[in-house]
Amino acid sequence: MTYLAIAAAVGLIALNLLAIISVFKSNRTVGAKALWAIGVAIFPVLGLLFWLLAGLRRAH
Repeated sequence: MTYLAIAAAVGLIALNLLAIISVFKSNRTVGAKALWAIGVAIFPVLGLLFWLLAGLRRAH
């Protein structure tokens, strides 16, 4: 069970890092990028899901 929890945590961290990288590569303003990155960092699961649902569509 602990290996599964560790794997899930590592996967979540990796996905959050990819989301933050995606935020900074988007065509948004600097302020919007900062808010998205802070949101993803503070709320790892909800921020990631919200970025995947709303952020990616409007990023490019």
